[in-house]
Order: sequence, then C-alpha cells, then structure tokens
Amino acid sequence: MITDYEWPRWQSAALVCGIDEAGRGPLAGPVVAAAVVFPRWFSPEGGELERVNDSKKLSAEQRELLAPAIRNAAAFWAVAAVDPETIDSINILQATMLAMNLAVASLPIIPELLLVDGNRFKTDLPIPYETIVKGDAKVFSIAAASVLAKTHRDELMMAFAVHYPQYGFERHAGYATMAHVDAIRVYGRCPIHRRSFRLRQLGEKP
Repeated sequence: MITDYEWPRWQSAALVCGIDEAGRGPLAGPVVAAAVVFPRWFSPEGGELERVNDSKKLSAEQRELLAPAIRNAAAFWAVAAVDPETIDSINILQATMLAMNLAVASLPIIPELLLVDGNRFKTDLPIPYETIVKGDAKVFSIAAASVLAKTHRDELMMAFAVHYPQYGFERHAGYATMAHVDAIRVYGRCPIHRRSFRLRQLGEKP
C-alpha cells in the first residue's frame, strides 16, 4: 500500500491524520482508536512499511513488527481507549467516536485534515475530515492507525488475561468465540465485560 490517497491532500494540507479503531465488536475490553500523522510527502515504497495494510489482513506477528516501525516513521501518533463502563453508558458507536476524538486530541499538534475509516464520524474539534469506507484497506495512514490501535488493544487484553485467566482473553481478545461464551456461561461476566452486549446463546434478549 502506498500513499496515493494522501498525496493529493498534501497539496493543501501538510498535516494529514489517519484514524482507525479496534475493538468495536468484542464482548469485553475497551474500544481503542489511533491517530497517525506521517511527514508530508512520505512514501513507504521500497521500505518495511510497504507491507502496512488493514490490520485484519495481517498476522499478529506482522502487526507486532510493523507497529514500532510505524511509530518511528510517523511525525506524530497517539492512541486512546474507552473503557467498557463508558461503552455501556453511551453505546459502542458513541464510544468509538469518543476514542477517535481522544486520540486526535492527544496528538501534540492539531492536524489540518482527518481521514477516518468508515462512513460515520462526529467531532467538536475544528478540523475538516473525510470518512472513507474500508479506508483501512485503501489509505496508508488509516491502515497504519489500524495497526497501532489493534496492537495496543491486544496488549491491554493480554494484561487483562493475567487478572481474569478463566476467560482466555489472550486467545480471543474478548471476541464472542464459543470458548468465550462458554466461559461466561460458567463464570458469569467479569468487570471488563460489556454488559450492554447481550448474548442470544445464553438466552439474553437485546
């Protein structure tokens, strides 16, 4: 993946920021967003970052190798997480928007343009933005953000696995695998479970 999408925008905006999230769908854990700004006219061609892609299309090993390279190459980057209690309070869509805004607000500079994965975004920040459906597979800075968000969230879930070993978070990162649902059936929900996410497998109504 190269920066074909960013290059025309760099004509008028030096600080273009890619944004993506990880963890909208799981039954447990936070939703995490990352914001990444690469130097103007940056190109990954011929280098290690040429392999950057939608994090879902990369193996865990590939993501772990690419994440530090992305952080080193980026001009600025930030990640932000919104906890399960907040997700339950405001719903996962609003929590995702919050995580994205927090990530942008955590940057040491104010970007001139935001490129956001998906078809919905809202912000109170005075920054123009574009939403791009499947942006993590089309836009280099968004793909890089997806890798940082995913690796950061996986690290958090590995830490939670130590505290709650009965759920196997180190294997499924909180997603609704059969083993995870069975663990909830046996042990109930722990403090990092999203209680607003109901399970039909357990006879729960939405």
